[in-house]
Amino acid sequence: MTPHPSLPIHAVCVNCGSSSGARPDYVQAAQTLGAALADRGLTLIYGGSDLGLMGAVAESALARGGKVIGIIPTSLHQRVRHPALTTLHVVDTMHERKQMMFTLADAFIALPGGLGTLDEFFELITWAQLGFHHKPCGLLNCAGYYDPLLAFLRQAVSEGFVHKEHVDSVYHESDPDQMLDRMLVG
Repeated sequence: MTPHPSLPIHAVCVNCGSSSGARPDYVQAAQTLGAALADRGLTLIYGGSDLGLMGAVAESALARGGKVIGIIPTSLHQRVRHPALTTLHVVDTMHERKQMMFTLADAFIALPGGLGTLDEFFELITWAQLGFHHKPCGLLNCAGYYDPLLAFLRQAVSEGFVHKEHVDSVYHESDPDQMLDRMLVG
């Protein structure tokens, strides 16, 4: 499940919370990631909201002149859409949203988030495990947020439910620039 080194990365899907979380570090990481994507000329693909970490990553990328594509289901469109994106796709269902994110992105990064973030990220790494794609997937482990999840994944390996190479293929860094450096190198 190692990313294919010859596949260029032009667009990165960021899965993250529509909440800002309990620590200012989370918002800072989202802002730093958004700026880093824009500074590297990478398109941000994300859930289309103006709330929480979603809003922070989008605002930061836009402030640096980055291209930001949001994908939002109709049910959320009128309540939480970001008003100033480069492009906003409105889809009927969350399944369509995830499929479009997958199609448009060349890599995936999960910032801190809740159940929706975990759902999106686990689907991506499951698809990679099954060989449906070879796009890089990473956890931005801001303030140790994903330490328990990484420990759980190691436990799943030791208990024989997950192959070590599948866990090892998930990038995890605490710094957004280091994450992007690793993903871009392959």
